[in-house]
Formats: sequence, C-alpha cells, structure tokens
Amino acid sequence: MLNKDQLMAQIPYVLTGTDFPALGEKYEGKVRDNYSKDGKRILIVTDRLSAFDRIITLIPFKGQVLNQIAEFWFEQTKDIVGNHVIEFPDPNVVVAKECEALPVEMVVRGYITGVTSTSAWYNYEKGVRNFCGNELPEGLRKNQKFDEPILTPSTKAEHGGHDESVSKEDILARGVVSEEDFDYMADVSMKLYKRGVEVAAKQGIILVDTKYEFGRDKDGNIILIDEIHTPDSSRFWYQDEYDQRLASGEEQKKIDKEYLREWLADKGFIGEGEVPEIPDEVRVETARRYIEAYELITGQTFEAEVSDVNERLRKNLSKYL
Repeated sequence: MLNKDQLMAQIPYVLTGTDFPALGEKYEGKVRDNYSKDGKRILIVTDRLSAFDRIITLIPFKGQVLNQIAEFWFEQTKDIVGNHVIEFPDPNVVVAKECEALPVEMVVRGYITGVTSTSAWYNYEKGVRNFCGNELPEGLRKNQKFDEPILTPSTKAEHGGHDESVSKEDILARGVVSEEDFDYMADVSMKLYKRGVEVAAKQGIILVDTKYEFGRDKDGNIILIDEIHTPDSSRFWYQDEYDQRLASGEEQKKIDKEYLREWLADKGFIGEGEVPEIPDEVRVETARRYIEAYELITGQTFEAEVSDVNERLRKNLSKYL
C-alpha cells in the first residue's frame, strides 16, 4: 500500500475534473465526468468525494480506486447480467456502451445501519417500521443483520437534488419504469448482492449494503451501468470483529466512505449548510481507507504513482481525442 507521504504528495495532483471537448458531449455527475459520442460513453472517474448528495472534497487516488474496483466486480458478475463495459484504457477511465439510464437506483441492504436520512437505521430509530415497503420487526439493534436482505429503491435526483428512498409501489405509481422492468432489476440486484457477499466473505469482508444502477442499451436490453460494489456505492465491514462489536454496542470497523461521513457528522454537518473545512490529514486517511478497501476486496496490491492524472489521461485517451 502507498504510504502516508506518497498520499500527501498526490494532493496537488488530485483530479478535480476534466475538459476534453473532443470526447463528445459532456455531462458532469457527482464523481464522474461523462462524455458521449458515436454510441459510446467515456466515464472518467475523478477524485471528487460525494456524501449527503454533495461534493465534499477531493481524495488522492480515489478515482483510480473506484474504477479498478468496479472493473474487478464487472468481471465477477458478468454471468449474472450484462454490463456497459467496452474497455478500460486508463486506471481512471471506462469506455462504455451508451445507454438510456433508468431513473431508479436499486439499493440492497443486508444490515440495518446508516447515518443519513435515507438510511434504514435513521428511519427505524425515528419509529418507522415500514421502510420502502419492507415491514421491519421491533427490537432491532443498529448494525444487526436482517433475516433476509431487503430492497429499498431510490429515485435518481436531478443534478444538485437529493435522492429519495421509496417503495416499489411508489415507483410504479410515478410511472418511471414498468413493473416488468422493476421486477427484473430487483431480481438481478438480489443476485448481484448475493454474489458480492460471497466474494467479499472470501476476503474476510462483509458487504453490508450497496446500490445498483441500470440502463437500456440500443438493443433494448437492461444492463448494469455506472459502478458496482465500490466504497462509494457500498458499505463494507470486517467479518472477524462483527459479532464482538455488535454484542458490545460498538460501531463496526469500516472500510468505506462512512469514515468521512461520520467525521462530518461529528462536526455537525449532515448535508445542509456549509461543508466544514477538511484537513489534509483526514483526506489522506480517507485515501488510505479507499486503497485498503481495494486491496481487501480484490486481493490485489494497489499500484499507482504520484503524478499528474490529467496528463496521463490525455496520453491514454489519445485515440479518442
């Protein structure tokens, strides 16, 4: 793993964003810069970190970590459902099939946890017992495993808006997808989550919860898009400490961006108002956790150099420019 000095040295080179007009029409997501042209979508994963539906800060090597974890998982799950991948020409880039994104995120939760207003635990603590169409029993403790994973769909917010956790009935009433398409995505999502749990368990990791995004390709097929089982879209805990921490009421040991969410929450920030200034030490620790997640999840060593990411992108994307 890269050491703290290397992570600190990368801060001046963090990938804030990109400007490659020759790649096509640009759409800027929270974390990814998307370029569309000739039936392809080039997704460049920046080092922007989003939490509480806001861009919070920039984390060294985060974009590379996310893209390479997604690459690992797309390969691990392609037998369950097709995905949008064409190639990975750069550590921060996936060239993908252009798809019509379906406006629903399929969120699967295996445990009751979370600190945001859309999380299961936040709502349960406030007395909610029907969460997105799932009847929850009395007496659950924070971080407890559900008897069976639950599906809690989320609407895709417009740029700058907040996602909203809703039920299947709400989704169908709004007419954003058909019941047939919803049921297909729900079935695939549960299979993807099960695969994720199995693969993560081999590495001593718990896949706590995650979200999946789907799109329709030019042939009308619903396929997996965006990313899968990364620390941005998923929570991961350490298996070996889970039981003891649950029994004692301690928080679980995490390898995801919840670390920064909780740092912000401790400062009184849970999405509204001005984002507190985040010290470089916190950014570096967040980077370390992302890299640790990559190595734990994939079983591979993270390889990267302190360098100008934009310069490397220009070189590796030259055939598209």
